[in-house]
Amino acid sequence: MRDLAPGIVGMVLVGSSVTLSRSLVDAPLFGVQAVRYALAALLLYGLARGARVPIRAPRGREWLWLGGVAATGLVLFNVAVVRGVAHAEPAVIAVAVACAPVLLGVIGPLLEGRGPSRRVLLAAPVVVTGAVLVEGTGRTDAAGVGWAALALGCEAGFTLLAVPVLRRHGAWGVSLHAVWMGAVMLAVLTVCVEGPAELVTVSPRQWAAAGYLAVMVTAVAFLLWYRTVAAVGSGRAGLLTGVAPLAAAGAGAVTGGGVPEPAVWLGLAVVVAGLAAGLRPERGPGGPAGVLSAPVTPPAPAMSVMPVTSATPATSATPVTRKPRSAHESTAP
Repeated sequence: MRDLAPGIVGMVLVGSSVTLSRSLVDAPLFGVQAVRYALAALLLYGLARGARVPIRAPRGREWLWLGGVAATGLVLFNVAVVRGVAHAEPAVIAVAVACAPVLLGVIGPLLEGRGPSRRVLLAAPVVVTGAVLVEGTGRTDAAGVGWAALALGCEAGFTLLAVPVLRRHGAWGVSLHAVWMGAVMLAVLTVCVEGPAELVTVSPRQWAAAGYLAVMVTAVAFLLWYRTVAAVGSGRAGLLTGVAPLAAAGAGAVTGGGVPEPAVWLGLAVVVAGLAAGLRPERGPGGPAGVLSAPVTPPAPAMSVMPVTSATPATSATPVTRKPRSAHESTAP
């Protein structure tokens, strides 16, 4: 739970922000998002400096991976959601995004150099089913299906494209680089498509919503999410995306949406069951379940300590030797 908790909190922040995000539907899409990610980048940089966290500059192919995270998870995802709801009900987009655990469970481990976990592959459809029950279904057309599929791909790309660079850059580096790159991309789109003058039409309430999204849903949630991905792997972490619809339903009920319908409660139970099955620690070889959740290096064999005499000085770097059994055997450690 120590490694899973950050990802759970991050998904709760993302899911509970749905109500705030709806207030930005009428705002300039690229301009407001560019300001949001620029603020988040400044905040992440200041926090990293204050915490003395080293931020490494990207090199070589890392530019492509980090740029892909920004282009898919930050830019195209927002475009797909906004354009998608013009052709489909929001539930359709939400259901498509809820299918991310399946992609992450299959592709993520391959990028990490290992095979997919059977337990995660079995739990992912359960989590998706529960999320569908929570979100419900809706009407759409062919264009809406296309935008929903793009949103799903972008949601998965936000995690998968970060896997190759997480080891070197860590959660701080990946979050900061992805956010400032996304801000630059959105700023270019603002100038070329909308025009900076459109920003004057944004109301103070919408700017407040954008500020909250910049701090909690971008800077904080990104750090928490990539912390969990680095700790448990993208496959297991992907199951946690099922927490976001639950948080969205809970936030809707608290903000006046009323008591959830029975289907939502059933979906909640199904998601929890899927998470419990997929996130349970793997059974270690020869030991009970919960002993090993990831491969670990076996301990070195124990060695008996020989008495130290003046003829054999001991140092912390010199291995203890044993007495040879014959005159032809060396005194190997």
